[in-house]
This record gives sequence, C-alpha cells and structure tokens, in this order.
Amino acid sequence: MGHHIAVYGASGLTGRFVLAELEKRGHTPLPFGRAQATADDPEALDRALSGAAAVINTAGPFAVTALPLIAAAERAGIPYVDVAAEIEANAETFARGASVPVVPAMAFFGGLADLLTTTAMADWPAADEAHIAYGLSDWQPSPGTLTAGEVSRDRRGGRRVRFHNGELAYHDDTPTTLDWDFPDGPREVIAEFSMADVVTIPSHLKIATVTDHMATTAATGLAAAGVRQEPETFEVDVRVHRAGEERRLTATGKDIYAVSAPLAVEATERLLSGRFTTTGVASAGKMFDAPDFLSSLADVIKVSGSS
Repeated sequence: MGHHIAVYGASGLTGRFVLAELEKRGHTPLPFGRAQATADDPEALDRALSGAAAVINTAGPFAVTALPLIAAAERAGIPYVDVAAEIEANAETFARGASVPVVPAMAFFGGLADLLTTTAMADWPAADEAHIAYGLSDWQPSPGTLTAGEVSRDRRGGRRVRFHNGELAYHDDTPTTLDWDFPDGPREVIAEFSMADVVTIPSHLKIATVTDHMATTAATGLAAAGVRQEPETFEVDVRVHRAGEERRLTATGKDIYAVSAPLAVEATERLLSGRFTTTGVASAGKMFDAPDFLSSLADVIKVSGSS
C-alpha cells in the first residue's frame, strides 16, 4: 500500500530522482520547496507536512534546513530522512536527537559507506580503522552540492576535517595523493578527503579512525564544476582492519545522484513498515539490517567482497 510522502527540495536534482523513485514504488509524493515553506517558517512547514506519512529532505544547505525540518517532523509525528553530505550538519543532527525516527545522510555519501562498513564489520565488536575509497570516474556536482560545499567550507574556515583516535579534528595539512588498488584497477586518490562517513560510521561503530579517499578524477570534476553531462560510474571500496585482519566490501554502480534516491526511499519504506531497530537519530547501519538493505538494492548497487 502506498503512502503520501513529503519531499522537500523536490525541484532539485536529487529531489527529482526521489519523486520518480517514490512514484515507481507506488507512493504519492507531496513535493514542496522554499517557495511554499522556508526553513524558518514553522507554520508553513507544518502545512506542507499535513497528511504526510514521512518526509524526505533533499534541500541543502542542510545546515539551514535539517534541524527545522526535523522539528516539523516531530510535531507531525512522522519519520524524517535526509540526503545531507555536510559533515557539520550531520554532526548537529546526531547531537540534537529526536523523538521520531531520523536518518541523516541517507544517500550515496554517508549512508552507503555506513551500510558497507557495518556489513563488513559483521561480528567484530570493534576495529582499528576503516578506509573508504571513492573511485568515481568523474564528479559533476549539482548546484545544491556546490552551495552546500561552500557553506561547509565557510563553517570550518577553509580547514579540512578528519576522524582520528575517536574524534573529529580540524586541520590545515596539505592534501596528499596515493594509489588505491580498486577491484577494477588502481586509481590515484586524494588521501583524507573526508565526507559524511566520518560522522555516520563512528556514530554507532567502535572504529578508532575512519578515513575517506577520493579519486583525483572526481576531485578535478568537482573543482571544475561544469555542466552535468554523462553520469559518473563509481566504486566504493571499504576496508576495515583489526589486529592485522582485513575485511573488504566494494559497491559499484552508476550516477551518485540517481543512486541516492533508492537509498533514501528504501529507508523511508522501512521506517513506515516497522523494519528498523531504534527511534531517534541513527545512521543507516544502526537503524536498519545493513546486509538486507544492501541486498534490496542489488539492481542498482552491486556489492562484492567478503566480511
């Protein structure tokens, strides 16, 4: 049975993919945006969520939209899911907590690597480090991605961020590169190119150090910020280490924005059907059965490796 699901930022790139995914699965989207409800107008947000069973927030910068939308979801008594890749906004969401189920960063960045890392950990209660390498063929950011990135850079004063020895830390170290041996062949990556994973993964897994690496081809595309052309292909290679042992899983697919839609919609469906483990704020790997979640998206995300 389909649900009425509100989508904030429905006119953006990811928002349009989410609308299509909801309709494909038999749901009725309730699209709205800043023209109908700005984040600083609680009454307008409440009107927009009237009759909705859940809300998916695709409108960045999430530093502006996430907490007000979560508050509106609480007033409506409905689950909240967003696709935020902003490290600081994600951290604020976890720090805030919630009285309804809330899943931040339920997208290509943040959610996918968390699901992979949780699956790779399996019966390990803790690990020394996790490395997530993004082998993107390119990265042609949407306008929303660019705006969100500018907000994040401004908030941290242009510094970089890492998760090391159990805590987030800001630094001014010069970026370095290394060669990463992806299953499809080696690629040069920028080391310590931190994404939302440095918040989502440590929120529930005992891993002392979480490090992201980004293919230089993707970083170059991000810097160039040209018009989006052919969708990128991706390899997300996760390696978890403990006392000399390694577990590794790799996800492959195409179009990081399109893939974010089934991730967010699948999460929303699971929240509405009772297939989740906790209430309040939790990342994908904590909120859901991670291996089962990944299996449900096998038509768009191929996972290989062993855990």
